[in-house]
Amino acid sequence: MNELLMGDEAVALGALHAGIAGAFGYPGTPATEILESIQARVRAGETDISARWSANEKVAYEEALGASYAGHRALVSMKHVGLNVAADPFMSSALTGANGGLVLAVADDPGMHSSQNEQDSRYFGQFAQIPVLEPSNQQEAYDMTREAFETSECLHIPVMIRLVTRLSHSRANVKTAPPVDATPLPRAKDWREWTLLPVNARKRFSRLLDLQEVLGEYAHDSTFNSLTLNGPKGILVTGLAYNYVREAIGSDNSYSILKIGAYPVPMGKIRELVDHCKEVLLVEEGYPFVEKQLAGLMGLPGKHIRGKLDGALPRQGEMTTDLVRDALGLPMRDLHPAEESVPGRPPQLCGGCPHCDTYKLLTDALADGDQPYYFGDIGCYTLAALPPYNAMETCVDMGASIGMAIGAAKVGEHPVVATIGDSTFLHSGMSALVGAAHDDINMTVIVLDNALVAMTGGQEAMATGDDMIRVIKGLGVNEDHVVYLEPLPKLYDQNVELFRKELAHCGLSVIVACRPCIHAKKKAAAPVAASA
Repeated sequence: MNELLMGDEAVALGALHAGIAGAFGYPGTPATEILESIQARVRAGETDISARWSANEKVAYEEALGASYAGHRALVSMKHVGLNVAADPFMSSALTGANGGLVLAVADDPGMHSSQNEQDSRYFGQFAQIPVLEPSNQQEAYDMTREAFETSECLHIPVMIRLVTRLSHSRANVKTAPPVDATPLPRAKDWREWTLLPVNARKRFSRLLDLQEVLGEYAHDSTFNSLTLNGPKGILVTGLAYNYVREAIGSDNSYSILKIGAYPVPMGKIRELVDHCKEVLLVEEGYPFVEKQLAGLMGLPGKHIRGKLDGALPRQGEMTTDLVRDALGLPMRDLHPAEESVPGRPPQLCGGCPHCDTYKLLTDALADGDQPYYFGDIGCYTLAALPPYNAMETCVDMGASIGMAIGAAKVGEHPVVATIGDSTFLHSGMSALVGAAHDDINMTVIVLDNALVAMTGGQEAMATGDDMIRVIKGLGVNEDHVVYLEPLPKLYDQNVELFRKELAHCGLSVIVACRPCIHAKKKAAAPVAASA
């Protein structure tokens, strides 16, 4: 059977066909559609597995790890910076290993289309010393996901699948195979394998090290690593970048090509390529991960190794066919340039966005006082850093606004304001607020409660309105300075006075600006089709 699937959807369907019992994750572009695709199939009645968003990526990974411990296959998905959040359980899971198959699908974002940095998750896989699979197309995304669960259970270790934006969000026909009915395994029998007291952890780490030779053999024998030896000019290419190489060279079969899709790096195949070729160009979407291992500190005597380290290809941004052609010394394609007259379209908050009114209240309330410190966070409201609001001076990582505001306030600065979205607050802002409440830090936190994870497509927030107020009070914030308001233009006068009062308070205050996202209102107003 053939299905037209995005890369994310191919991973999702591969996991379902591998017999997963649960899917876990936190929304983040370009990985969001993995779990959303599974949820859509649950709603359609194709499967009845558990597939709900988690509070954050760390929690999602731990939930998947718990399912694996209980003997069930589990998929956990996130974007590359989300793996930073999940790094603690991820790294330790390499020691506990897996019982039921455990697969992590992580989507990197070269070019930073919707991210605050470029990271290459292959380094995390190498750091944890687990297998990594990197598909070059949607078919491989499906096939690799199915294989990953088998590998995980065979080797008793988590397996990572690394995608990138262009694969996650592009579509192609995928030939599917019949789904398997994965019978749950018995729960993990030896508590010492999953309880990382130092005496146990040392033994588990020894086991992980002993497994590296097996993983090396697995990568060497993998059909996802293919070597074709032809002429003396070689190309070593990984993952999605293989498409750019094939498009660049067309029908020219004079190149020797090693395509890598399974890690650890298959050293045996690399030796064959290097021994056969005088010159090797490395083409990777992301960091020069394989190139650094091949070139080492001093290079290879007698061999010309080219790639991102010598400037043949750029160190940042996405790979393109023309970049590969230029590195190979091939003429550029005759493409029609984009119309130079098309005006730029800077991003902006949506018309009717409640954040617009909240930031107007904030800036107006502070207009006549000292220059405030504006600490911001990650969400669509980050656009408040731009005119006309200019009300955000930092955006570093999820939840950083509150922690950074605490730091500024502790060294005596005032006024200090942290703005954070509802889902970001629940994701990783709560821990910092506990400390702020304990010390009654002289700062103001504004929770932008629009009831959605709006920037990634409108997923449901885990707390909003009265529930959000209860969460904040439960973290220890003085209830006299937990303020709920609706940022409506008709309430401007009374709301701006509330802002001024709390901003002037010598201590911690939290303002919850609660008004639904305009897109949530559109969804609520949409007509519901009558059932048959």
